Amino acid sequence: MGLIQPVHPDVDPDEFLARPFFDRIKYLAAHWVDHGFGTPRVVHLIYILKVGVLYILGGLFLISVTSDVGSLGDFSSWWDEPIVYQKLVLWTMLLEVIGIAGTWGPLAGHFKPMTGAISYWIRPGTIRMPPWAGKVPFTAGDTRTPFDVFLYVAALASLTTAFVLPGVGDDELHRVLPDATGGLVRPSVLFPILVVMIVLGLRDKVIFLAARSEQYLPAIFFSATLGFVDMIIAFKLLIVSVWLGAGVSKFGKHFINVVPPMVANAPFNPTNKIARAHYRHYPDDLLPSKLAWFMAHVGGTTVEVLIPLTLLITTNTTVALIGVIVMVVFHLFITSMFPFAVPLEWNIFFCFAAVFLFLGYPNGDGWGIGDMSSPWLLIACAAALLFFPVLGNLRPDLVAFLPSMRQYAGNWASATWAFAPGCEERIEELKKPAQLQVKQLVERGFEPGMAEITVQLTMAWRSMHSQARGLFSLLDKHVDVDRYTIREGELLCNLILGWNFGDGHLHDERFVAAVQRRLNFAPGELVVVWVESQPIHKKTQAYRVIDAALGVVERGTWVVDEAVVEQPWLPNGPIPLTVDWTLPGYTPAGRARMET
Repeated sequence: MGLIQPVHPDVDPDEFLARPFFDRIKYLAAHWVDHGFGTPRVVHLIYILKVGVLYILGGLFLISVTSDVGSLGDFSSWWDEPIVYQKLVLWTMLLEVIGIAGTWGPLAGHFKPMTGAISYWIRPGTIRMPPWAGKVPFTAGDTRTPFDVFLYVAALASLTTAFVLPGVGDDELHRVLPDATGGLVRPSVLFPILVVMIVLGLRDKVIFLAARSEQYLPAIFFSATLGFVDMIIAFKLLIVSVWLGAGVSKFGKHFINVVPPMVANAPFNPTNKIARAHYRHYPDDLLPSKLAWFMAHVGGTTVEVLIPLTLLITTNTTVALIGVIVMVVFHLFITSMFPFAVPLEWNIFFCFAAVFLFLGYPNGDGWGIGDMSSPWLLIACAAALLFFPVLGNLRPDLVAFLPSMRQYAGNWASATWAFAPGCEERIEELKKPAQLQVKQLVERGFEPGMAEITVQLTMAWRSMHSQARGLFSLLDKHVDVDRYTIREGELLCNLILGWNFGDGHLHDERFVAAVQRRLNFAPGELVVVWVESQPIHKKTQAYRVIDAALGVVERGTWVVDEAVVEQPWLPNGPIPLTVDWTLPGYTPAGRARMET
């Protein structure tokens, strides 16, 4: 990667774009191994400054001036004040819901402007996505109204109010920690956040998920309702449930495919030999190597399961210290990879949370799970925190992958969009503040052909993940992949909704229908192939093929074992697909045009 200039594929754009689709995928996948997205390092430095200056220094400074804990220079004397943890939760959630934390900037498909989120959600007329439209009263429709904007502003205001107001005294806090000076965030200002975010989420699940509500709302709820000691223990249960959920979700054959392309995209690899070592035989065999398996399931799965359980139950301070160091290194490693969606603030918060909870409040000093005021409260908290992860792994169709705690597991609902020639331009007719990503790159100074190739690099990234082998097989069946414009679903979701974190539930047939109501594509002009996550107890993934004009036209499954053994560019042809249902009378319009 260059410091200022991106690393482009060394090809003639016109000649390259005329190649067959799978030839392009093969070349770009090999390019990804050596260069990742090719992002100039100055972009990564901008991310580092954003995290270091805005999030860390800015957050701690504001906490110091809004809470009676001391100055920023004396941070070492007040880092373990409970109000610091509470306000960091509020600060992180506020930045997330504004859209300047995760899913920000070029590594999330936002090139110009680099912020989506607020620029969409403050604007009436943009698309919103209610989770149960029409089934919950007053949530029907998919157009953002002034009332939705009001709810969003109310969410920002309630988070800001809770963050800036000074803490209040608490009898249990002063009895247990008589030297604490900051108090606790007053419960009365936390309840409005809970109410507004739930109502807002019922109107638009995108904002609810963008705020990382599945993790921060439980922390806010515990702060508002529990006594001080119970609150700290509940915080421990919360973070361990997140770690365990992520670890368990990495069981299976998907996660090993996540690590190699993530490592390849890391900006500070001293040599591309490290990235190549994660593949069996570059460039002809890009399936994960034994090193990739070790990094995924020893450095990843094992760490996220065993270490959190140890931290939750150990009373040995040395063991706790080692466990905390391991988890901090784990999150710093993820941060250094700059993964797509760039959840850097989230990872840094978890580094602090591990230190704060397990070193600042040791289990053996009265902060263990056995010290909760009631065993029934302990059971209730644990059951509530594990409900969605358990349900989401068994029935991923019912729970988005963030509430399922399956972040970065590789086992995602995913989609690929295919536009007939010239039809992608129709997306510009939608009300949104950003242009198509190719145009954004051109405005950043890219030559048009190279801008197109850069956007196609995201398809190469997708090709290295397990679900792509099935999605590409479906594309090959339903459209002429060499003529159609093929796009990664996350990019289109980011462009149209302003946010995405790799969750295909945000751009399923309901989303396609919302786009269709505005653009009226003809049959075959927009075809979306979509796949659900693999349930933990099944060996298959369920797919749907969506023609924007016709709705769902095909349902079926593929066997995960048969997908993960194929190369990204499918040199052996499409993987086997089991068709369960086809729309009566349906024939692939894209294929029909090609054949005639």
